[in-house]
Amino acid sequence: MRAVDFDLPDEDDPRRLEVRAWLQAHPHPSPRDLARAGYVAPHWPAPWGLDADPVHQILLDDELARAGVKRPSGGIAIGWAGPTLLHAGTPEQKRRHLWPILEGEVWCQLFSEPDAGSDLARLATRAVRDGDEYVVTGSKIWTSGAHRARYGILLARTDPDQPKHQGVSYFVCPMDLPGITVRPLVDMTGQHLFNEVFFDDVRIPADHLVGEENRGWTLAKVTLGNERISLSGGGALWGGGPSAFDLLDVVRRQGGTRDAVLRQRLAQLYIEADILRLIRLRTVTAAVRGEPPGAEASVRKALADRHGRTIMNLAKDLAGPAGMLAGTGPLGAEAGPWHHGFLFSSALEIGGGTSEVQRNIIGERVLGLPHDIDVEVGRTWASARVPEPAERRQ
Repeated sequence: MRAVDFDLPDEDDPRRLEVRAWLQAHPHPSPRDLARAGYVAPHWPAPWGLDADPVHQILLDDELARAGVKRPSGGIAIGWAGPTLLHAGTPEQKRRHLWPILEGEVWCQLFSEPDAGSDLARLATRAVRDGDEYVVTGSKIWTSGAHRARYGILLARTDPDQPKHQGVSYFVCPMDLPGITVRPLVDMTGQHLFNEVFFDDVRIPADHLVGEENRGWTLAKVTLGNERISLSGGGALWGGGPSAFDLLDVVRRQGGTRDAVLRQRLAQLYIEADILRLIRLRTVTAAVRGEPPGAEASVRKALADRHGRTIMNLAKDLAGPAGMLAGTGPLGAEAGPWHHGFLFSSALEIGGGTSEVQRNIIGERVLGLPHDIDVEVGRTWASARVPEPAERRQ
């Protein structure tokens, strides 16, 4: 079966010619130029995007790549906050935030909490309505970029008496509000990427609520769905960093290895990388056909995260004993991104939905296994597996 079941339009397709003409007029486009042309998020509706279908998006990326122009990735802002605002934001929220997002404004995601683990629905941060404001108390953890972000997308519990997947609301939170404290979390690479964020009676205007009060879990699923697609992109480190093919190129340039076991591991790495490439192309094919995305994002993320660690571990093993030194890469090559990637890769199977959560999704939605149910035990939540009713198994 073919992995890709579509053909791209010819070189003289009008959509290609339009992009080429624009690039001639803007040979060195700024992020603002790209945003105003609709090229940063072409799948978004006008005026922010081009309402581009998947084929149009592929053509646009192809023409920009030929010209050496990269669309800003936008991270959390474009990948997660923007689509959620498009889905449920008010006209004023869209007017206020979408253009700055497209032009490079930094946002963060205020979801994870110290006591919630992988069960995000156990969040305890409270938001209590007080007139035209919500008063927020609580804390978040592992918040990427909070020290640089202008805004955050915040989940907080607005009705603690409802079941845990209800009574949650979704807010746009200005990160300069009084009562917000951001503390750095420096990881073992020495990088300050993550943060703890504390809310001490922080007053968020009521018009910063996105969607309906107590219906924020539905929007969280919209955000997390975009997150899993984004995090399972190219490269080993969440869409960036070196790939398996980069490692294989290094091995070729260094003359290869005579170790039969390492050669077998390299061959297996190539096979895994090609499987991930084919899964991505199947996803593209489904999009071109107009089919909704399924659980493929979870399948690809679960495989890609383990694959990323495999790449970095093999790179270290190829360096031999010298791999313990930060300045040495595989087979004596320059360390480049390899040492940092080795240290950081431990986070891959935790961030953006743990591998265990992804496998739960795959088991339930792909394999049709019985669903988990949540059983309240005192003040804690435990997961129990029960047989599926016979009528649902028919």
